[in-house]
Amino acid sequence: MSVTETGTRARQPDDSGYAIASDGLRLHWEIHGGGSTTIVFLPPNPISHSRFWKPQVHFLARHHRVVVYDGRGNGNSDCPDTTKAWPGGWWASDCLAVMDATRTETAVLAGICVDGVWPSIQIAAAHPERVLGIFAIAPGVPLLSPPHPFRAAALESFDDEIENPQGWEKFNRHYILANHRGFLEFFFGEMLPEPHSTKHLEDAVAYGLDAPAETLVMDDEPVATTREQVEETCRQVRCPVIVVQGDLDNCQPFERGRALAELIGAEHVRLEGAGHLPNLRHPVAVNRLVHEFTSRFEQPVARERTWAAAAVRPKRAVLVSSPIGLGHVWRDVAIARELRKLEPDLQIHWLAQPPVTTLLEACGETIHPASADLAPEAAHVDAEAGEHSLHAFQMLRRLDEIFCANFMVFHDLVQNEPFDLWIADEAWEVDYFLHENPELKTAPYVWMSDFVGVLPMPEGGEREAFLAADYNAQMVEHVARHPRLRDLSVFIGDPDDIVPEYLGPDLPAIREWTEERFNFAGYVTGFDPEEIADRDALRAELGYAPHEKVCVVASGGSAVGIDLLKRAVAAFPEAKRLVPELRMIVVTGPRIDPDVLPRHDGLETHGYVHRLYRQLAACDVAISHGGLSTTMELVAAQRPFLYFPLRQHFEQNHHVAYRLERHRAGRRMSFDADGPGELAAAIAEEIDSAPSYLPVGNHGAARAAEAIAELL
Repeated sequence: MSVTETGTRARQPDDSGYAIASDGLRLHWEIHGGGSTTIVFLPPNPISHSRFWKPQVHFLARHHRVVVYDGRGNGNSDCPDTTKAWPGGWWASDCLAVMDATRTETAVLAGICVDGVWPSIQIAAAHPERVLGIFAIAPGVPLLSPPHPFRAAALESFDDEIENPQGWEKFNRHYILANHRGFLEFFFGEMLPEPHSTKHLEDAVAYGLDAPAETLVMDDEPVATTREQVEETCRQVRCPVIVVQGDLDNCQPFERGRALAELIGAEHVRLEGAGHLPNLRHPVAVNRLVHEFTSRFEQPVARERTWAAAAVRPKRAVLVSSPIGLGHVWRDVAIARELRKLEPDLQIHWLAQPPVTTLLEACGETIHPASADLAPEAAHVDAEAGEHSLHAFQMLRRLDEIFCANFMVFHDLVQNEPFDLWIADEAWEVDYFLHENPELKTAPYVWMSDFVGVLPMPEGGEREAFLAADYNAQMVEHVARHPRLRDLSVFIGDPDDIVPEYLGPDLPAIREWTEERFNFAGYVTGFDPEEIADRDALRAELGYAPHEKVCVVASGGSAVGIDLLKRAVAAFPEAKRLVPELRMIVVTGPRIDPDVLPRHDGLETHGYVHRLYRQLAACDVAISHGGLSTTMELVAAQRPFLYFPLRQHFEQNHHVAYRLERHRAGRRMSFDADGPGELAAAIAEEIDSAPSYLPVGNHGAARAAEAIAELL
């Protein structure tokens, strides 16, 4: 992982180690998966390393054996002496050293540009027994065609000292050494000409910064110096080759890729509207092409398939619910139950992962076996958290690797099995990649969400405001370009719950845009109001004595709430002094060990509590962070509560807080300003209050189900 990256990888390697290059340098490698055919991804070093292939690894490792490695000069591999020249033969010899170290006798070689494609061709020409095929992205085979004019001009002035260089003048020895980041931002900006490529650009720059700038200005010693030498090497390639190239490539001319394909009889795939780095910017398309190409070399496996006639085929739906909070799942279970009332024969299969599966199993729902292949979203959220802090927007952006991995799991599932309906509740990966690849839609598709639009936090400044607007602009463009991709969009709430904000400069107002495109279900609590109607009976069932004043502290489905739990426990002794009858029940949820919290008489801790809404309805006061589900359950139950929005969490600080204000519900607290003493005083003040919140309707699940059922 890049030293500048945070969060969790989609997949950890099955094995890793070091190969020893011909000159003694160490090259770090990883092996993922165990298929019968190996793909070796050559890194575009020294300007990047193996994380360059992160959108490919998880998906392809589920089907094949994947080897990635950091080339010399970047990542975890050794750096050569930058005062000397860079022999062009290093790339090929280093790849062979890694293949030997990983016991890879033969492989499909996949690479990009000069440092990935040209050495693959050299290896295939000199060692044909080692190469099954070559997957060549934006091939930088030298001298097959003239370079872009701007690249040629930059190379001519590479050693000149240029005052205030602009554009491709930054491709210059002196500028690179003086402003490494500035060069990388310019260069990768040119390599990613597609709109809305901010995250991909940030990653590419980060990977470039993992190498010293000096590696980028080493003098080259090319393997071939004439076009005839290059062509002669290419003609020796006998294995299958596929050339994949964007027609907006600002690094390698499109004609160069065509010339290579014609020279060696390769298949050529044109990616319209794509730049030089399609594996980053258009990973689903590239992943499918790599898998299709590599599958040619797989050993045949006996397969058994079944086809069912329409008359006997059951109706099937796949439901993907975001694992970032358990509240999504309760409402989805409620909607699923209402759907089955309308369509008794409907089979609902959940594509889900922990902690969602904990709840689904307790509800008796069917979890599809493909769920085992999902990458860990909840673990990533936990890794992103700080002290009572979760930068929700950046967390979503940094889920890109996991989102890509999990969309490919979804893609495999719906490609291999027939479904009559797809339902995604804030399953961001499904919605994003379907809009990026609309041709993959094969069934009616329902999108559900309880908020629309990313809102920047003030502390993020102009940069975050720009990124949020760009994120929202892409959503607007997606829906405008493919208005029928979402057959139904359901907003979990009412129009008045939508914040009176704009999606960004020159973008629509959020409420106006949402009202035009969404069906409003009203809020979905996930439980029958009758279940909590008799509060006295509920308290007796839960073991709450009539004289006790019960405070329930809930942290949600992730581990982000640990600091709030600790704050509540620290406040308990003073709160107990102020309210002698106080009993505090701390619910840590499925991802926090209750034993990490201190113990006090009158204070108890529990892990995951199924149907937590019952405890919330029976309590005298509750404490939670600013998550929508927990707070709205308290609103529905008309219970007093204190809520602490997580720092930097745009949804909790804007969308949820606005909805709670509309319902005149809860007492907003500040983790920065309200320590244990202030919290204890607030508990004492609120515990006997009699709320009169705006009522929460109880027909949201039925309304949503009725709208969804029309698609079946």
